[in-house]
Amino acid sequence: MNRKFFLNAIVPLFTGIPLLGRGENPVTEDEGALPAKIPPYLLKNDMIGITCPAGYITFEEIQPAINKIQEWGFQVKLGSTIGKRDFTFGGTDEERLADMQQMLDDTAVKAIMCARGGYGAIRIIDKLNFKKFVFRPKWLIGFSDITVMHSHISSNYNIGGIHSKMCNSFPADWNLAEQVQRDSIESIRQCLVGEKMKYTVLPNANNKPGSCSGKLTGGNLKTIESLAGSNSSIKTKNKILFLEDTGEYLYSIDRMFWNLKRSGKLSELKGLVIGGFKIKQDDEGEAFGKSLEEIILEKVQEYNYPVCFDFPVGHQKNNMALKCGVLHSLVVSGEIVSLSEV
Repeated sequence: MNRKFFLNAIVPLFTGIPLLGRGENPVTEDEGALPAKIPPYLLKNDMIGITCPAGYITFEEIQPAINKIQEWGFQVKLGSTIGKRDFTFGGTDEERLADMQQMLDDTAVKAIMCARGGYGAIRIIDKLNFKKFVFRPKWLIGFSDITVMHSHISSNYNIGGIHSKMCNSFPADWNLAEQVQRDSIESIRQCLVGEKMKYTVLPNANNKPGSCSGKLTGGNLKTIESLAGSNSSIKTKNKILFLEDTGEYLYSIDRMFWNLKRSGKLSELKGLVIGGFKIKQDDEGEAFGKSLEEIILEKVQEYNYPVCFDFPVGHQKNNMALKCGVLHSLVVSGEIVSLSEV
């Protein structure tokens, strides 16, 4: 895809809003209209914990991330799951649960970076105790399978998080990495220290023009579909929803968007942002007959909110960090598309 984006960093802004409750599902009102509780932004020498709630990773693979985080001026605490492996997982369910719980409860840890995605967060989410986390929220960092965590803490506790690359995406040699990869990694630091983020991309001919403002939410489409009907189900009313996915057939993407539409997740949005979709080629003789853009526009044609395609988020090098739960403005025109933190 031929697209350009520009990153603007402005002055840090901190907003702290008290929570409404501490029960398992305290957010019962129109959560999209309520200010989210934003975790404190990080200061020099603050500690970032690294853990594996999903797939496994080795010490060697995580070293570039450790080096860069320390270069940013932060300390690193490695969880007990780093280097562990139980088939595809970063340790057994019990080990991953205990490690994430320790990170959530440790008051010295100011942010938690998930080492990688894969699969596994859904297997431990219901056993995690968020009482201390709710009282002292901290930034949870990751994407893909970590959409489970982002959706759960937003829908239940109205707490923000950072949707971004994880440790397995940090380049081994920073000087040899492409600029887009360096910018994506650097955007994590900018989010963590409280810089106000703004992304500008070139328009796609299929975009629906318009402007809006709302809290940002979203993540991996397949993961969001899998959470439907659970207490981790994503809440989209009055929000700007962003979506991405990888390795899915067009018919499967069509089915997932029908799920969003039929469950009311698309009807009361403020705006829709479509990121990267790596699509599997149709099987021979089984062509679906619609493009990604046609699939999505069919589901939202009756709604008046803006829609943009080709946003730099997803399973790709230009996967820019996004602050979930934070108020953003979206402007979609024929000349430019911008997503700006308010």
